[in-house]
Amino acid sequence: MSFRHNDIRARVTVIRIAQLVLAVVLILGWELAARYGLIDDFFFSRPSDIAVRLADWFGSGAIWRHLSITLTEAALALGIGGAAGTMIGFFLARTQFAAAVFEPYVRMGNALPRVVLAPIFLLWFGLGIWSKVALGVSLVFFIVFFNTYQGVREVDRVLVDNARMLGASERQLLRHVLLPSALTWILASLHLSVGFALIGAVIGEYLGASRGVGYLISQAEGTFDTTGVFAGMTVLCVVVVVVDIAINRVERYLLRWKSFHGTAITKER
Repeated sequence: MSFRHNDIRARVTVIRIAQLVLAVVLILGWELAARYGLIDDFFFSRPSDIAVRLADWFGSGAIWRHLSITLTEAALALGIGGAAGTMIGFFLARTQFAAAVFEPYVRMGNALPRVVLAPIFLLWFGLGIWSKVALGVSLVFFIVFFNTYQGVREVDRVLVDNARMLGASERQLLRHVLLPSALTWILASLHLSVGFALIGAVIGEYLGASRGVGYLISQAEGTFDTTGVFAGMTVLCVVVVVVDIAINRVERYLLRWKSFHGTAITKER
């Protein structure tokens, strides 16, 4: 087991180094192409100029007010959309009649273009955070719902039947069988949902807001400030990566029983 663990650590280290080298090559190539006129820095800016702008934003503290608003909107959208998607997904997966009745409506709702819904949410909820949260929820809900629905439907029927034969109630079945089995699907949906929650918040801010990273990007675009646009996008990319790392840690913690189970099987063999 120690050799295998060392191999995994070595592989992860190699991957991280390759990712870092790729990032350096891309950024350096972008900078040189802009400096030597291979690309027009009016449209693409320069990494060095973007770094200076980011240093100015974070050094002055101007970015924190906007970033906190965007993260609040995204967190609310992720929490509300994720909870609703999980609960409704479980309910419809366990109730065949209700699933058959609501299936066409769910698919129609998922087919609606969210960009079209954004102005409607602005009319309904105003220019505050709730119009952005509503747009984020409309994106997150369906991702989590379909993953939860499929995850519950994919649970081994023999396992469910055995639990029922042992006298498990619906609540016990949900807690000890269905939820652990579907947890991998649900957590996988959260990786996608984080990005979509941020997309919903930023699009809403872009269309109408007085604060937020989307507002910063909109203002920069309105003055043809490509450096500001790329700086705003860089902030969003870093936030998504940081949150995804946090979700990976939570996922490893929640699914640690799989590692223990695999280790036990290996020892028995």
